[in-house]
Amino acid sequence: MQCGEGDHKTERYKSCGHLYTNRMFLEKRKAGKRTKYYVVHSFRDGKKVVKLRRYIGTDLPPEKLRKAREKAESFIRAQLREYREIRNPLTQTLSDTEIEQIKKLQHKIRIYHLDERQWQRFTQAFSYDTNAIEGSTVTRKEVTAIMEGKTPDKGSDEIAETRNVVAAVKHIRKTENLLSLALIKKIHWICFKDTKDFAGKFREKGVEVLIRDINGNVVHTGAPAEKIGSLLRKMVIWYNENRHKYPPILLAALIHNQFEDIHPFQDGNGRVGRLLLNNILLKHDLPPVNIHFKNRTEYYKALRAFDKDGNVRPMIELIVKEYKKLQRDIRG
Repeated sequence: MQCGEGDHKTERYKSCGHLYTNRMFLEKRKAGKRTKYYVVHSFRDGKKVVKLRRYIGTDLPPEKLRKAREKAESFIRAQLREYREIRNPLTQTLSDTEIEQIKKLQHKIRIYHLDERQWQRFTQAFSYDTNAIEGSTVTRKEVTAIMEGKTPDKGSDEIAETRNVVAAVKHIRKTENLLSLALIKKIHWICFKDTKDFAGKFREKGVEVLIRDINGNVVHTGAPAEKIGSLLRKMVIWYNENRHKYPPILLAALIHNQFEDIHPFQDGNGRVGRLLLNNILLKHDLPPVNIHFKNRTEYYKALRAFDKDGNVRPMIELIVKEYKKLQRDIRG
């Protein structure tokens, strides 16, 4: 059997941190006196070249060949999306391809359990980075001092919220609660009981949230206050029904993203969301993870990808990336 290539359509685009080069082409294969036609799409995903091929017929006349090719290209583009995206499983059942992609990403994580010294290092790093992402000026060294019971020359609220995030990390380590509205409120209360009069309370009717970028443009609107309870309950129910179905890294990323999408509190949602992320990882026997302050731009992009397109993959890829850095941090 001989193989030949027909005309090509070439595209270049960047997605999920990878540069893909696409070549959509018509492939002809001789089988004796007959000619079989295939539409083939090849692209590079990192160091790997992936080829998607679809048979469209044998000895096709030009018009039938054109229609069959268009149909096959549409089918292959749908397949390709499964390599570029992992859809929101709250609204769509994931395909086998998507689940396999998640498992491959999760397999990159080195599974280990932290001893007390490593937990101390993780807590220091997490408390610094998660507060810094939200604008805290407390330095890494000052976090260490606060954990040792000292009082650096900082505002009382920043000191209290640093101390409280340390306590919240301890809470998610010890609690047996997987995910509930009560846990969400408890984490928020621990983080802000000394600094916010709405600590542990969801937004009330009339209190809405707009997230703006540095130029003042609205990039996200939280859920209406009257829908917060029902949306969070739906999220909790979905988790309990699917926690044995999907890989833990997807569960953690999805719950974190959906929580941030809802934005149930007047303030403090980012810190609570990253603590919920770790609570789920820990309950599924994965190590905790820290989103570093230096990676906040990538973090925000991953959140926007979910908010805009329901794509969970960027957050999963960021978590895998952060795991690699954390292993060096806590073992150093």
